[in-house]
Amino acid sequence: MNMNTRILHAGQAYDIEAAGEILRRGGLVAIPTETVYGLAGNALDPAVSARIYAVKGRPSDNPLIVHISAMEELPPLVAEIPAAAKKLAEAFWPGPLTIIMKKSAIVPKETTGGLDTVAVRMPSHPAARAIIRAAGVPLAAPSANLSGLPSPSAFEHVCDDLMGRVEAIVDGGDCAVGLESTVITVAGEVPCVLRPGGVSVEQLRAVLGRVDVDRAVLEKPAENARVASPGMKYKHYAPKAEITIVDAALEDYARFVNAQPEAVALCFQGEEPLLDVPCVPFGRAEDALSQAHDLFAALHRLDAIGAKTVYARMPRRNGVGLAVYNRLIRAAAFRVYAPESTWVVGLTGQTGAGKSTVSARLAARGCAVIDCDAVTRDPALYSGECLAELQKAFGRDIMRPDGTLDRRLLARRAFADDESTQTLNRITHPVIFSRLRAEIAARKAAGARVIVLDAPTLFEAGAERLCRRVVSVLADRAVRKARILQRDGITGEEAERRMRAQQADGFYASRSDYVLDNTASVTDADLDDMLAALGCGDQGDGS
Repeated sequence: MNMNTRILHAGQAYDIEAAGEILRRGGLVAIPTETVYGLAGNALDPAVSARIYAVKGRPSDNPLIVHISAMEELPPLVAEIPAAAKKLAEAFWPGPLTIIMKKSAIVPKETTGGLDTVAVRMPSHPAARAIIRAAGVPLAAPSANLSGLPSPSAFEHVCDDLMGRVEAIVDGGDCAVGLESTVITVAGEVPCVLRPGGVSVEQLRAVLGRVDVDRAVLEKPAENARVASPGMKYKHYAPKAEITIVDAALEDYARFVNAQPEAVALCFQGEEPLLDVPCVPFGRAEDALSQAHDLFAALHRLDAIGAKTVYARMPRRNGVGLAVYNRLIRAAAFRVYAPESTWVVGLTGQTGAGKSTVSARLAARGCAVIDCDAVTRDPALYSGECLAELQKAFGRDIMRPDGTLDRRLLARRAFADDESTQTLNRITHPVIFSRLRAEIAARKAAGARVIVLDAPTLFEAGAERLCRRVVSVLADRAVRKARILQRDGITGEEAERRMRAQQADGFYASRSDYVLDNTASVTDADLDDMLAALGCGDQGDGS
């Protein structure tokens, strides 16, 4: 297959019309969308759908997504529009959400992979919708790559795979989202996510209430399984390298990867200094949207540098992180390795949220709890070279005549400004981290299977690098204030000042694997659900 592929431009009205003309004649055009580039063709023409499968090398039982430019284009494609679909369309269209409904007779089974349902999406990319309007027909548009390879989130990726195979490629620059759309079916009794994407499960539940997640999102389906959504069954998104996801705390991940011969690290931005091997970063650890945007580009980069053996950081599996994990686990052919059998769980949260109560209840369940506040208050920690540096930076009088550290005086001086705080952290963090590592090692040696690192400033101190999972305990602001007043006997104004000094809910949620809502006191069932979601449901010390 070798044809003359035209290069068109998304910002040129003439080129938009040219793309529409090619599509009306039954040709194929790779078009930009906000998610990834799509290989577009007339969704109502069985021969065109068959050609899409052939060009991609895609199995014909893997359904295609039909793209529309306006709501009035939907009714002819479906037998009916369920109430749930209307709510979802109102909330998320145009945007990265695909809705599966019962199909009408005009949609050929070649497009739907033989199913009696059709997957429909309205992209938010203005050029994509303009091309659909110019074509005058709904467009089937799977990702514009050869089947099984990383999806194209940039114009160059499309050219690498499809130049000479299609009539035209429309250059729309880089895609804003970077991952394929979320796919949800409303054809059954309960709406169910079949593929996570730029619209999170949490966002869908905020609109619909109950929304299930198909097991195939996280698990490998049976070889003979019939799937209802693209990306569920077959190996997808994979570069040439063999990828293994490493489920570990950052420091454990780095230690493991550094010991592997000829390894390449697929890590998060800022983690490179810990790694002695070539690194390909994708997004920031605390920002799943940046991971989604960068992932496919990073997978393409692995091929560009000739990587053979790749060890990837485990992304969080909540919010958009679930979509990142879904793509990465398939790129890795479901290979996941945990170098440590022990679970170190960071526990943090806002004042008044009830973190200490949760910590105590986890301890009662047999989890080994390390109180980071108690560790940092230990006078023996600040001795020798550390103490000498503290005195040099903050004055010799921070030591009382009895030889003890005046923590209040030190705090007053150290937190007077950002520069002083940074100086304090530079001096104390190495000894604190050394002690925390020793505390963790001691509990591992004692046989603990779940170690809880109870740290109010877990993120601010960077201690999440020691944790395999992180939980944030949050609560309603009014409830937190009432608890602080009862606990500490302070004024309402002082309670408000303390709460304002802490990070907002979103700060914790974006950095955590699990958010535990303690507005109403958590139950044993809540803790069971949390531990199961973290993957360490068989908790305790084994005694």
